[in-house]
Amino acid sequence: MLCILLITQGCANAPLALIPEDPMETTNRAIYAFNEDLDRMILKPLAGIYIAAGSESFRQGIRNFFNNLDDVVVIANDLLQLKIVQASQDTGRLLLNTSVGFLGFFDPATEYGWPKHEEDFGQTLGYWGVSPGPYIVLPFFGPSNIRDTAGFIVDTYTDPRLAIQNDNTRKRVMYSTTTLKMIDKRVQLLGIERVLRSATTDPYAFVRNAYIQRREALVKDGQIDSTDDVSDADLFDDL
Repeated sequence: MLCILLITQGCANAPLALIPEDPMETTNRAIYAFNEDLDRMILKPLAGIYIAAGSESFRQGIRNFFNNLDDVVVIANDLLQLKIVQASQDTGRLLLNTSVGFLGFFDPATEYGWPKHEEDFGQTLGYWGVSPGPYIVLPFFGPSNIRDTAGFIVDTYTDPRLAIQNDNTRKRVMYSTTTLKMIDKRVQLLGIERVLRSATTDPYAFVRNAYIQRREALVKDGQIDSTDDVSDADLFDDL
């Protein structure tokens, strides 16, 4: 359902060096179609309701809140990748936004000069040389690979929402906030969706190529080998 998000930072034509074989393509395309149908029937209508229910400043506050939660995962993976300076900065970011930023609804850390970083356990595995494995499409979650799927599972254990002691409360918080996060992400994609449809006759391949390139760039902190013949600008230009 969130496939198109990756397209905001990917390009249409990936170099062959970055595109492995797609041995599960038939199954992947079927799951991709299922996710697209689910998006059209459920997520997109909910996104429209969400837009009507609140202002852009309110939605930005919600995004800031989820970014703040994500910084716990980022810090853990900073440390696992031995990025000590970045871990210190991200810890400061988390503390500042949680306190002065009212649990992260505001983002004073970015204004202070501590930008948001992206680190997860899939990147950590890649940092230490683990191969991504074949490309796969997950029901509900969209594009991935074997390494990133394993990383996603590990990262769930560092989710601060799991610290809620009461089982029923924890489940309600997890379900409600995860649903809200998905709807808010879908709102951000409404404009990008039109670009995707007009940019290619094969959205599946477009999403796959962009995902592979983006993950490669994240693992290497944007330092793509010159032999890959792709630059940071090529990867991350807005469509």
